[in-house]
Amino acid sequence: MNQTSRQQWIGYGLVLFTLSVWASFILVSRLAGKSVLTPWDTTALRFGTAAIVLLPYVLWKMEIRQFLNWRYLVVAILGGLGYAMLAYVGFSLAPAAHGAIFLHGFLPFWTAFMGWLLVSEAMTRDRWLGLSCIAFGIGAMAFLELQNPNSHFGWGDVMFAAASASWAAYTALLKRWQLPPIPATVGVAIISALLFLPIYWLFLPSGMAQASWSVIALQAGFQGILVVIVAMLTFIEAVRRLGAFTVGSFLALAPMLAASLAVPILDEPLTIGLVLGLLGMVTGALQPWRLLTGQSTTRT
Repeated sequence: MNQTSRQQWIGYGLVLFTLSVWASFILVSRLAGKSVLTPWDTTALRFGTAAIVLLPYVLWKMEIRQFLNWRYLVVAILGGLGYAMLAYVGFSLAPAAHGAIFLHGFLPFWTAFMGWLLVSEAMTRDRWLGLSCIAFGIGAMAFLELQNPNSHFGWGDVMFAAASASWAAYTALLKRWQLPPIPATVGVAIISALLFLPIYWLFLPSGMAQASWSVIALQAGFQGILVVIVAMLTFIEAVRRLGAFTVGSFLALAPMLAASLAVPILDEPLTIGLVLGLLGMVTGALQPWRLLTGQSTTRT
């Protein structure tokens, strides 16, 4: 195995790990949205925990002045606060399956657009075909769901789509500015905490006092450590090795896993419309026609 192939396989391993965390993120965040915690509580637990864990490393190993670079502020607002707050508000208003569709399903579209806009990435034939499959799935899902009197689309879905756009812009800027993985991860967490926690403490509503310690510990550990620190590092490394579009497309598989698990775990229905939407995303992400034509799936 040559060095290029080895780097690609490592990249795919990182993508698979990140995929499992992203799928779990949908379920754990929906659990938070159904609890007494407000979206602002979950955001505070996410970045407060991450900042506490990372602060010793920052003081010991890093040059704090580098975070005064305006680029770190921009990526913190987009990939940190923007994504988290929009997503958590969405999970407080809409079921996990809708989060699976609109949060991750829209990601390849936003990634392709932001890649073209910010990094001048070209749209290949395979990208157009993949996006067409995903668009068909989402369109079929929307049509069938609107026929169901018990289903509706609302502000939660808008929040999910906006969160997806915020993450895609963050991803494209990481590639454009070539920010190192560790400083980028640490910078997003620390700057987000510094910006958000004072506002949260002074002005935002909280249900933290009514929440059990188990609920708080789950959200703090999962959101603040596994998502912000561990999965962020694996995501950034995967983007560096494989490219933003390939990583974004494979992470579109997270909805299928999350929506399937939401049925037994959260007791949420999986309708025919949602299944069609998920199948469209899986097809667009995996691009099976490449296997039929003998093309490598590692090309972006």
